[in-house]
Amino acid sequence: MRSTYRKLAATLMLSAGFAAGAPAMAQSYPDKPVTIIVPFSPGGGVDTMGRLLAEKLRVVLDQSVIVENKPGASGMLGAAFVARAPADGYTIMLGSAGETAINAYVYKDKMNYKPEDLVPVSLVARVPNVLIVGPSVKAGNVAELVAHARANPGKVTYASSGVGNPQHLNGELLGILADIDMIHVPYRGASGQLADVAGGNVDMTFVSYAAALPFIETGKVKALAVTSKERTGFAKDIPAIAETQGLESYSLSNWFGVFAPKGTPAPVVDALNKAIGESLQDPSLKERLVAQGGEIDVMTAQQFAEFVKEESQQYKTIVEKAGIVAE
Repeated sequence: MRSTYRKLAATLMLSAGFAAGAPAMAQSYPDKPVTIIVPFSPGGGVDTMGRLLAEKLRVVLDQSVIVENKPGASGMLGAAFVARAPADGYTIMLGSAGETAINAYVYKDKMNYKPEDLVPVSLVARVPNVLIVGPSVKAGNVAELVAHARANPGKVTYASSGVGNPQHLNGELLGILADIDMIHVPYRGASGQLADVAGGNVDMTFVSYAAALPFIETGKVKALAVTSKERTGFAKDIPAIAETQGLESYSLSNWFGVFAPKGTPAPVVDALNKAIGESLQDPSLKERLVAQGGEIDVMTAQQFAEFVKEESQQYKTIVEKAGIVAE
């Protein structure tokens, strides 16, 4: 009996020690460099936003913030690395919707981590895609595009940056809501898909505004709509798909957010969340993120966790209805 009491007392003391240490940890955090893992190659949208954020975080945290790229497997290599990292707030990830909220439904047991192994810290930006058509498509708006697709079932092609990513789901959602049959053509990156749409090899694509802008400005492609519920701040002249009659419920955007390994102390998560929120309020950073096609939306860690949960459910529904499976 005494042995049991001693064990219980030791457990309570240990728990009290952790509880007492958490605020102290938050007060001293960070006392060494923080590494932001970007699970994609340098030069892409996530990488660019990661470096812009890191630049401001260095000032807010008064500490070195390093950006390290770990691309591969649709973002899952970098995500798995962070999921296995020490849960101390010094290795975090700027991830997208794919590896944090979609891939579990597409790749299932092929994933070597679980979404719950990553703790939501802060949303950085919503990143609506733009529906782009090439010169071979004569549609001037989404309604005309839908009519064209209905008149040519199974013939209209659309490109994305890979199976199961938000661009792919953009196309599937349009097909579901408009009751049209289109052919998905996956690519390994935005440059290839845009070049083929501009060249007439593929009819249309969903892609980030930042990637599409040079093609739009030179008249090689036409932007018909954005995939967000409403028009965006970065391209107010481009209507939303939801403005089309019959597609009022259409809304699906990519988004980038910061995640930490499961088990990261709540005070550290809160400290990171506040630092990121402060950074995102900076006018110069806001302007640069908007130029990249981002819509800034500051959330608490809890709000971001609820956001990820809701988005995941939408993605799951589309994946199941469309029958999307990993290659």
